[in-house]
Amino acid sequence: MLSFLIKRLLTAMGMIIFVASFVFLALYLVPGDPAEVLLAADGGTPTQEAIEATRAKLGLDRPMLEQYVAYLGRIVSGDFGNSFADDEPVIDNIRQRLPRTLELIGAATVLAILIGLLLGTLSALWRGSLLDRVIGLWSSLAISIPVFVLGTLMVFVFALTLQLVPAGGFTPFSVSPGQHLVQLLMPALSIAVGFSSIIARMSRSTVLEMLQQDWVRTARSKGLTERRVVVRHVVRNALGPVLTLTGLHMGSLLGGTVLVEYVFNWPGLSGLLVHAVERRDYPEVQGIVLIIATLFILLNLVVDLLYLALDPRVQTR
Repeated sequence: MLSFLIKRLLTAMGMIIFVASFVFLALYLVPGDPAEVLLAADGGTPTQEAIEATRAKLGLDRPMLEQYVAYLGRIVSGDFGNSFADDEPVIDNIRQRLPRTLELIGAATVLAILIGLLLGTLSALWRGSLLDRVIGLWSSLAISIPVFVLGTLMVFVFALTLQLVPAGGFTPFSVSPGQHLVQLLMPALSIAVGFSSIIARMSRSTVLEMLQQDWVRTARSKGLTERRVVVRHVVRNALGPVLTLTGLHMGSLLGGTVLVEYVFNWPGLSGLLVHAVERRDYPEVQGIVLIIATLFILLNLVVDLLYLALDPRVQTR
């Protein structure tokens, strides 16, 4: 167990360093001068002297290797530098918006697992029935609809036509818990629907496989009720592949929040990333991308540990 954990932690650290290096090099290989873009943001034409002074202030006049070493040193200490646009610490901007994005992803993941696992299990238990065909049709439709299209349709139907929920916005939980959860529901559902269809398909095939195992027949022969057999033996063992699938799709969930936050006016980290890219704000882009990549890597580490808890045989494979 300990060796398995150490191996995973070392792998995660190596991947984080690789991502940090890749982000640094990718941004600095992009054509254009961020100092010139920053000075031209007000609509004027900056002079060469002003551009050089700004480059010196931002440290862009130093050799790339020196900038790279300084960059790695800063991120180790948790310092992502100051934003080019407002000269505010990047970590402060991230700290303000990151919880909102994590909340959105967390709610969407929970909804996707609950919906997908339930529908996949029902589809497997009633294999070949009308219910199975309906769930299969729903899965095909749900996975084919882009998240921004689904979000726009939900706004049109539930907010503008039926007027059941607000079209978007954000209210802090401390101000109004009910309003906050209502505003969270539609963006979380728009992300969860497509993902839940993938989980439903995985759950269906896994549950069907589990139902054919000898230990399931043994549990039934002992007189256990069908509900207990399904819940304690079948569904529990089907959770492993579902957790693995969830970890693999965390990256797409993080990416999907960009459009969802825009459609529902949810002030999360993805919207900040889009604005930083538009402004060529290198420190902010680097900080946000590195945080998102680190989250993805750590979430996969957590999934590995959960999978190990469900199936201890994993560490011997």
